[in-house]
Amino acid sequence: MGDVGGGTDVWNSSGPDAASADHLVVMVHGILGSTADWKFAADQFVKMLPDKVIVHCSQRNMYKLTLDGVDVMGERLAEEVTEVINKRPNLRKISFIAHSVGGLVARYAIGRLYKSPKWKSLDNPRCTVCDDNQTGSICGLLAMNFITVATPHLGSRGNKQVPFLFGVTAIEKLASCVIHWIFRRTGKHLFLTDDDKGMPPLLQRMVDDCDDLHFMSALQAFKRRVAYSNVDYDHIVGWRTSSIRRKSDLPEWEDSLNERYPHIVYEEYSAGSRNDKCVTDLLTNGDSDMIEEMLVMGLTRLSWERVDVSIQRFGAHSVIQVKDPFEHSEGADVIQHMIDHFLT
Repeated sequence: MGDVGGGTDVWNSSGPDAASADHLVVMVHGILGSTADWKFAADQFVKMLPDKVIVHCSQRNMYKLTLDGVDVMGERLAEEVTEVINKRPNLRKISFIAHSVGGLVARYAIGRLYKSPKWKSLDNPRCTVCDDNQTGSICGLLAMNFITVATPHLGSRGNKQVPFLFGVTAIEKLASCVIHWIFRRTGKHLFLTDDDKGMPPLLQRMVDDCDDLHFMSALQAFKRRVAYSNVDYDHIVGWRTSSIRRKSDLPEWEDSLNERYPHIVYEEYSAGSRNDKCVTDLLTNGDSDMIEEMLVMGLTRLSWERVDVSIQRFGAHSVIQVKDPFEHSEGADVIQHMIDHFLT
């Protein structure tokens, strides 16, 4: 294990050489988090995928820095990932695994790191990665897995998107007005109350390519896009926003019958749906339902794998990540599921 670019790299020390791994896995923590939040998962990945992956646990946005805004954090993450890639010329592939708001940060960062299929750099040995890839690359690397875990893709403003507000409309509206006092700029982004220079909310802009930020092209470049979601007991991020679904799309689920993954209760793969309407035409000022519909429509233009998890205990938001290997050990099967389905 060593420090690279401000974060922590983890590899299988029992393998012949860490340099033999050519797949960078970037793990991104959530709000007020740190590199330690992904330690269990990082160790499991390098243990079970020996000499295939190097896991980089991001450190550039730890603790109070997570309150600076999704865009500021995204820029920092993009710089950090670039530094790591530049120090490891053997890398050929890249994946992201992100928890909670870290999933939004990762979506912003890949928009900055995206390279079009025509991108070439004479002084970059990886430029050939793009030759057979018609969807582009992430900083010259082949984009493999983009995985989010309990991420509020649709924001936190809609009804029951933050379960501990009990679905009471008055409380939810009050939270939208005061959230910036607690979570500062990040809170504004989550509750869609930001209006920088009169622009639409950041999460709205992130369902399309925007100037030099290729948010959707970057997402499309990945071979897999996966959303792990808590169906219950997550008091921070609701099921709808983390699984990128409308309320009417939430499936019926029963207890898992799979002994290997006892907490996974539903899985689905959805093909992307084409929608030729201009998403901005769907907006109505102050109507969070319309904004949510716009976000769903934008993100589901691409295909997603959805993995629904039921961990019936308080703090499921942390358990699904195994933030602490002793306190949150029930979530280990979720990490195992990620590894078993991971494209290397």
